[in-house]
Amino acid sequence: MSGHSKWATTKHKKAAIDAKRGKLFARLIKNIEVAARTGGADPAGNPTLYDAVQKAKKNSVPADNIDRALKRGSGEGDDGVSYENIQYEGYAAGGVAVLIECLTDNRNRAASEVRVALTRNGGQLADPGSVSYLFSRRGVVEVSKVDGLEEDDVLLAVLDAGAEEVQDEGDVFVIESEPNDVVAVRTALQDAGIDYNSAEVEFVPSMKAEVDKEKAAKVLKVIDALDDCDDVQNVYSNVDIPDAVMEELEAEE
Repeated sequence: MSGHSKWATTKHKKAAIDAKRGKLFARLIKNIEVAARTGGADPAGNPTLYDAVQKAKKNSVPADNIDRALKRGSGEGDDGVSYENIQYEGYAAGGVAVLIECLTDNRNRAASEVRVALTRNGGQLADPGSVSYLFSRRGVVEVSKVDGLEEDDVLLAVLDAGAEEVQDEGDVFVIESEPNDVVAVRTALQDAGIDYNSAEVEFVPSMKAEVDKEKAAKVLKVIDALDDCDDVQNVYSNVDIPDAVMEELEAEE
């Protein structure tokens, strides 16, 4: 299990539950605002914004909400907020490394939320640099497995676009590349008529920490708590949960 794959897939499914839909919408809207503010409000000339808008659409964010976010990001709206990116590092059970990306308009609130989410669930905040060296920035494009789509089809479509690896992760194919090649990979898929779930630059772990059932449950509890924080945009970990353990945990839900 790679750092983003099976757990990310599970998280993706959980994020679609109605109880979390509002929080997910807010997170996606925030991404659009920031992308528009930093790179311009025209998706055609701003790949980061294009992908943020596409992700919002794929998660059923209403068009009106997307339009308002674009206007706020371009300075047209009267309710714009200035966000800053902050990264925190921590540990969960079993020495699992956790990297937390926040997008916030209140640095003190974000720090407090992250600290509480970690400590109340058996984790701890770490000093900057303590775990970040275990991760590298990678372009990650996720493609759903649809009838007839094979790994070779995906590989053939993206090989000349800078893709370095295609992994079969159960329900999805995950394509990794250098961060600067993620747009080319996404475009190559579109040109080949292959739909994609997401195209982003993520932190991917270079070393993983395998955990047993007890520690896995604790790690997932920490990740869930962090994911529930309003200022948290992304949570990455190097947890390695064996398939058998994951099946046991899912059976108990």
